[in-house]
Amino acid sequence: MIARSSFSWHTYLFAMTCVFVSTLSVFAQETPQPPPPKRPDDVIRVFTELVQTDVMVFDKQGKFVNGLTRDNFELRVDGKVKPIHSFELITAGSNEEAQLAAARGSTFVGPTTGPTKTVPLDRGRTVFFYIDDFHMDLGGLHATKKVINTFIEKYMGQNDQVAIASSTGQIGFLQQLTTERTVLKAALSRLNFRSYSFEDNDQPPMGVYAALIIDRSESELYEFYVAETIRQNPGMSRDQAGAIVHQRASTLLQQSGAITMNTLIGLERLIRGVKDLPGRKVVFFLSDGFHVQNKRSDAMGKMRDITSAAARSGVIIYSMDSRGLEAPDGEFRGQTFDPSGVFARGMAGERASSQDGLHGLAADTGGRFITNTNDLAQGLTPAIKETSVYYLLAWKPDTDNQKGGRFRNIQVNIVGRPGLSVRMRKGYFDSAPETPKTAVKPAATPADEAKLIATKLRETLNTAYPQTELPLSLGINYYDMSGKGAILLTSVQIPGEFIVFGPRNDKTQAVVDVAGVYFDDKGVPKADFVERLVSTAPSEEEGKNYRGDITYTYPAILAPGLYQVRVAARDDKSGRSGSVHGWIEIPDLTKSQLTMSSLLVGERTPAALQNVSNQNVLGPVYLSPNHRFRRESNMRFLIFAYNATPSQTD
Repeated sequence: MIARSSFSWHTYLFAMTCVFVSTLSVFAQETPQPPPPKRPDDVIRVFTELVQTDVMVFDKQGKFVNGLTRDNFELRVDGKVKPIHSFELITAGSNEEAQLAAARGSTFVGPTTGPTKTVPLDRGRTVFFYIDDFHMDLGGLHATKKVINTFIEKYMGQNDQVAIASSTGQIGFLQQLTTERTVLKAALSRLNFRSYSFEDNDQPPMGVYAALIIDRSESELYEFYVAETIRQNPGMSRDQAGAIVHQRASTLLQQSGAITMNTLIGLERLIRGVKDLPGRKVVFFLSDGFHVQNKRSDAMGKMRDITSAAARSGVIIYSMDSRGLEAPDGEFRGQTFDPSGVFARGMAGERASSQDGLHGLAADTGGRFITNTNDLAQGLTPAIKETSVYYLLAWKPDTDNQKGGRFRNIQVNIVGRPGLSVRMRKGYFDSAPETPKTAVKPAATPADEAKLIATKLRETLNTAYPQTELPLSLGINYYDMSGKGAILLTSVQIPGEFIVFGPRNDKTQAVVDVAGVYFDDKGVPKADFVERLVSTAPSEEEGKNYRGDITYTYPAILAPGLYQVRVAARDDKSGRSGSVHGWIEIPDLTKSQLTMSSLLVGERTPAALQNVSNQNVLGPVYLSPNHRFRRESNMRFLIFAYNATPSQTD
């Protein structure tokens, strides 16, 4: 028997008042115990860096080629053959229970599978939409919102992790990964047109591409602007007009260069931030285009940084030109009559120049550039399909010879299978390897220990993505209680095999600290909780073999609205910590509209059914935050309807 209790400790985590709940429960061991896991002292940590290369292989008909092995691939870096340290075929639908199954030493067997086959669950894809709303007109924004909404409605899988981000940051707190369509639609609704003019107000007007040409040399287009300036300013000398034209070009390039850098910096930050997320990440980069051949900014250098970060983070970029089909009328809007055609000739390459950055990022990361279409969804469909299955090759770079900024060319060949084509990132740019983080020793005094725990929980809660060193499951349900309003029940489940028992207060105990925060859709915290859970084992041996899950539930009273719940937990003995995020929308019942509560799903175990002698008496129903139930259990569903009125025909 494992005795479990919880009590509150003085917290340095939140400035606001916390509500603490004390519970005491006793749980019995019900299942045979697998062999105990390795002690932490048996683990040797080796710090190394592997580069992951995503490879898609297609036949002559453009279909993905399945069934290839490690021996079919030859990987070269700068012409030198590299050994492939790991090889795997990745598909949407891989098993998402691998970590727990490995820790428990067991395999979950479904009714239609063999005795050793794990049930394949839809792990889903990780998809980001990065909108360059710095470089996007009203038409482009409309097309962008349309294609993203199409993805949400038609192509988003049940476990797909999707995020919508923008270069201006106007989406705010909703700019994060989620499986909830409600959150994504709320994020999409925050995308509004913002006018950033890339054309000056002088006559004749000058755009970025014209400024680039003028800045490079005194071309025919430069002479056109000089002549027009003199014509509109009688008596001005040619030198004076030339100086004005050069100054206009320089000012415009400085302004546009800074905005382009902001766009690329945001994209790089997004890509670097997803390095620790498992599997391939697909980024759809939507823009009206921008010019990278600008000596007033380091756009080319920043693109190299993005390519290198994508290689290390397992990111593939699909660029989309949100302008669709467009007549090549250039940046000049006909405010000055040009019978000579000088301006038209000079601006002929404007659209291609604005697409160089989009094309380069897609090609260098293994994606494609989708352009010349008024229906971006037509390009979205094949992109999603072809990125759902790929080969993942991992190899070790030559860190001893790394030089900052050097481009490493990657080439993958298929051995013995002529006629197959390979799509992948072309290479990456060297960067200094990250310094391994050193372990922090626990503080000696109880006060310092409390500060250390609070700091660790706060850091874990503030991470952009859930931490999985200590895997957690989260269940969020709401129902309305008369006189109190909406009650939000937050249940967090901690796998027992990740909890370490040890000597404490002359007993064998495991201690887990749990903290949670409720944010509204603007990122403002509205409620929180902190709790210490203590489990006591009868003996050290039973503590080592304990595998029962630990569940903690906290009730919160919140106003109607959209909320994100973040919960973090830390095992005191091992120092493992983890976090989990979830979203829920609490409806406003004062609108007198028909509304449903959350669907409460639970199970009644065979043991509970046998203990009920009177069939009219309801036995206990157990709710599971991870929604995993025993096959032999009876499922129970409960839902509340609010503001319901009987039909006139009833």
